[in-house]
Amino acid sequence: MLSCKQEPKPSQPVQKPNIIYILADDLGYGEVGAYGQEKIETPNIDALAKDGMRFTQHYTGAPVCAPARYMLLTGRHAGHAFIRGNDEWRERGKVWDYREAIKDSTLEGQRPVPDSTLFFPKLLQQKGYTTGIVGKWGLGAPHTHSVPNNMGFDYFFGYNCQRQAHTYYPVHLYENKNRVYLNNDTIAPNTKLAEGADPHDPESYKNYNLNDYAPELMYEKMMDFIQGNKEKPFFFYWASPIPHNPIQAPQRWVDHYKQKFGEEEPYLGQKGYFPHQNPKAGYAAMISYLDENVGKLVAYLKAEGLYDNTLIIFSSDNGVTFTGGTDGAYFNSSGPFGEAYGQGKGFVYEGGIRVPMIASWPAKIKAGTTSDHISAHYDVMATLADVVGYETPQDTDGISFLPTLLGAEGQQQHDFLFWEFPEYGGQVAIRMGKWKVVRQHLKDKEAPTLELYDLEQDPAESNNVAKDHPEILQKAAQIFEQEHTNAETERFRIPLIENNLLAEQE
Repeated sequence: MLSCKQEPKPSQPVQKPNIIYILADDLGYGEVGAYGQEKIETPNIDALAKDGMRFTQHYTGAPVCAPARYMLLTGRHAGHAFIRGNDEWRERGKVWDYREAIKDSTLEGQRPVPDSTLFFPKLLQQKGYTTGIVGKWGLGAPHTHSVPNNMGFDYFFGYNCQRQAHTYYPVHLYENKNRVYLNNDTIAPNTKLAEGADPHDPESYKNYNLNDYAPELMYEKMMDFIQGNKEKPFFFYWASPIPHNPIQAPQRWVDHYKQKFGEEEPYLGQKGYFPHQNPKAGYAAMISYLDENVGKLVAYLKAEGLYDNTLIIFSSDNGVTFTGGTDGAYFNSSGPFGEAYGQGKGFVYEGGIRVPMIASWPAKIKAGTTSDHISAHYDVMATLADVVGYETPQDTDGISFLPTLLGAEGQQQHDFLFWEFPEYGGQVAIRMGKWKVVRQHLKDKEAPTLELYDLEQDPAESNNVAKDHPEILQKAAQIFEQEHTNAETERFRIPLIENNLLAEQE
């Protein structure tokens, strides 16, 4: 692993900035100190906010992994997206069988995107950037055209498959297009404690803490990439799997939080993933471990004279989860938005889609600033187009937030943000200024909802005022009719809205 303890070098003028995009996985809006977290320690992420700009109204494109990542990389919102939910491409066979996928790599990965799909790293390559990614992909299976090295990345190391990422001690990862086998046993996700094991004995959990910790290997590969490409502009996408379940973290950090939080009841795996003797300590440990590595990355950039001309963006793919022993209420993980099932990950309420976003670029962004500019992941493509100078494709939905980063005039505003999500019953949301329309149960047996919230007065979305503002509902219906296209994949279709019934008001 590279050492960051080096003498600082003078900054060198570089025409184009280096760009590092850090995407945490299932990190709630309120899970770092810069957004009000009081129990989990994140001094290095907080320092990025002190050096740069903190956004208070930034959104993911979707409340789960794969579509959020697709929309980030394509600049499209959910009404125009090919990937609108998680799709494990089940027709191949036993895709959820961890051991079978180890034996047969054609069972790994998610459904590939079309050949014609353009991810913005390819545009960065055309502008002279060397591009890399570590972490979780989830946008196309091995042996298909839809792997990172074919989609704009010169280098990849990590999980091709989201399901394989359900353990941080996997049997293998991928380096570029090839498997790299690790010094770990085959412990399938959802393996419970051995029969008769004492849940209060640390030895009972030894199978869940093996040898090669995937996030550590990913960090080392990222630093190798940056060291090898520091003399020319680079783009790096750090798609960290942390803090997505399962709860697995370096023991030194778990011990730190055990001392801080005290005794707690073990999690026995009843809500999926792996058991953990100290689930609150383990969860906090994962986030602090990620934060520690963010600090080491920044220290290296400073030592090499790269930091001032590096644009770092930190965000999360969606809100906090409710599975695997996670206790969002204990940590107030969503800040003011709520963490209970139905409010966070998987849902289009604020706790599921409003995410932290911090941007640091000392040469350009004023330190210690905060912005309430309404923005989304699908704005990143357009923003980097303004930073670097490539042309944004016409079939995208983003707006550059570069003027906001620079404190300049002329920031264009979104007339609306748009979400369409076929999972968890079928959902739609549209935000227009302070107003947010939500429709739930568009695909299940429950009666569809029609909800309207004033986010300025009611950020927790607790007071439905739909009956009082028919004109806002009508405006949302017009936006939906304009922005919705029928999904190409059957799994992502919501029959109720595809039959033009969304605009009907009870």
